[in-house]
Amino acid sequence: MKSHVTRIGLGLAALGRPEYINIREHADVDKAEKSYRLRAMDLLEFGYLRGIRDFDTAASYGKGEQFLKEWYQDTRYPDVRLSSKWGYTYKANWEIGYNGPHEVKEHSLSKLQEQWSGAKELLPGLKIYQIHSATFESGVLENKEVLDELLRIKKTFGIQIGLSVSGANQKEVISAASKVAVGGEELFESFQVTYNILDESTHEVLRKLLEKGKVVIIKEALANGRLLRNSNYPQYESLYKQLDEIASDHGVGPDAIALRYVMDRLQANLVLSGASTRKQLDSNLKALSIELSEEEITSLKGFHIQPEIYWPERKQLSWN
Repeated sequence: MKSHVTRIGLGLAALGRPEYINIREHADVDKAEKSYRLRAMDLLEFGYLRGIRDFDTAASYGKGEQFLKEWYQDTRYPDVRLSSKWGYTYKANWEIGYNGPHEVKEHSLSKLQEQWSGAKELLPGLKIYQIHSATFESGVLENKEVLDELLRIKKTFGIQIGLSVSGANQKEVISAASKVAVGGEELFESFQVTYNILDESTHEVLRKLLEKGKVVIIKEALANGRLLRNSNYPQYESLYKQLDEIASDHGVGPDAIALRYVMDRLQANLVLSGASTRKQLDSNLKALSIELSEEEITSLKGFHIQPEIYWPERKQLSWN
């Protein structure tokens, strides 16, 4: 096993808005925007001081992109690698219990240009700019105007162009995107994908991308919290028990084991922590200090489920 192939980064999905699709440990936190800003600034700095250099956000993460921008412009650390995404618009406007879609997708040229105008303020720290949740249905992979503009951004600012994917057909979207060429050159250099113990259906296609030198970023490595013991998922009791046993052997939490599984199994470039507190991030980072045996990896590999089961279950999670 290669102990230091995969880095851990910090994603701002749960830091930039008061409600997110996740099983939150602290449901009673102060949800005022000012409080979230202070917590984001604190956790970004805490993460940096603990060795994190990769920070990922999106235009639709509430104030996530703005918080990251403020922190970066204040600190100006020269060694950070920032990434952001375009294509969704945040609609909840910090309204708790918002009755409607919190995010609305639009993969148009005008939306790209609008959201790039904000993201480029993260330069020169911005290293990757991504289509947020690319799908066949949105037509973004065939939109010549959008692809040409992404190539222009890539060439003009010297950053990598990538995309994130979600859903049961992640594998097919990744395969199609990897073949997209503009002006005779492959456009996409970075792929942000959901991959964890429950869903590793993209394993083979991601390994091929890594062999080609592409950047692979893993999100939702804890399955939005479902990999941590929860009475709502009795079907995963055997998995919880196995995670607890391995965690006890290594002297870490089950979250670190779940993260380390992804690191050792896939050896991607980056795994994102979705932590929203120092305690969670500190626990996640312990994955860097351990290494799973082949036997431990094999014992966890058998708990994967089909994407057709995984994604409908994820869809049932509420914004909280």
